[in-house]
Amino acid sequence: MKTSVIVTTYNRPDALQAVLRGLAAQIDQAFEVLVADDGSTPDTAQLIQTLARDYPVPLHHVWQEDQGFRAGAARNRACAQATGDYWIFLDGDCVPLPDLVSEHKRLAQPGCFVAGNRILMSDAFTRQALAHQLPLHTRHRGQWLVDRLLGRINRWLPLLHVADGAWRLRSPARWQGARTCNLAVWRDDCVAINGFDESYAGWGHEDADLAVRLIRRGVRRKDGRFATAVLHLWHQESDRSRLQDNVQRLQDILSSGRIQAQQGLNQYARTAR
Repeated sequence: MKTSVIVTTYNRPDALQAVLRGLAAQIDQAFEVLVADDGSTPDTAQLIQTLARDYPVPLHHVWQEDQGFRAGAARNRACAQATGDYWIFLDGDCVPLPDLVSEHKRLAQPGCFVAGNRILMSDAFTRQALAHQLPLHTRHRGQWLVDRLLGRINRWLPLLHVADGAWRLRSPARWQGARTCNLAVWRDDCVAINGFDESYAGWGHEDADLAVRLIRRGVRRKDGRFATAVLHLWHQESDRSRLQDNVQRLQDILSSGRIQAQQGLNQYARTAR
C-alpha cells in the first residue's frame, strides 16, 4: 500500500521541523511526505531543502502564493502530486509518535476513513520544546504521565493503545470532530468527492465539509483513537473573522445532497514523479 503523508503548514518552521523529525523517526518508512505550504516565506523552503538532503523518505515541498488562509487549496495541490494510494493528513503543528504511519496503515480498511485524535500541549511546554528542539516523539508514556500531572498536556489516556474491535465502527456516519490534523483516507475516495472544497476561505470547517461528503458517498468513519494520537503544539487562535461564512457553507452542504466539491482537486493536474 503506497502511502502519502500530507502536512499543512504556514510560516511556522520550528513547529514543522518537529513534525518532520517525528515523521523521519517512523517505524514504518514506506511512505512519502508532501508539505502543503499555504504561502510561507522562504525560511520554510530552506528548512525543507536542508532536511531533504538526508531525509529517510521522499520529502516534497508544494507551495502556493499567500492569499490568506487557504488550507483546502494547499492540501488539494499536494494531493494532486501525491503518488500514494492512501493519504494521511497532518497539520504542521501536530507531532507524530513513531508508530503513527504503521497504526494508520493497520487501521486502513476499504470503504472507510480513519479519524485520529490529538493531545494538546500547553503554551509554556510548547515554547520550551521548540526552543530546545526537544525530541517529543521519543518521550515514553511515563514521561507524558508526569507532563500531564504538571499540566503540560491536557490528557494522557489517548497515548494508551486499546484492542481493536467493532467499537471502531460504532459511529460510521459521524462527521463531527473529524479533523484533518490527523485523518487518513483512500486516494480514490478523496478523488471521487473532488477533494477539499476551496470555497471555504479563512479558518474553519473545510475538514468537516470533507467528512460530510465522504460519508454521503458511503465511506464510513472509523475511530482512530487509542492508536493514532498526535501531539498538538500550542498556537495562538487563528483569525476567525470569516468563520460565520464557513458555518453557513457547512450548513448548505448538510442541507443538500452534494458529494463533490464545487471548487476542488480536479483543478490541478497530477505531476508525475
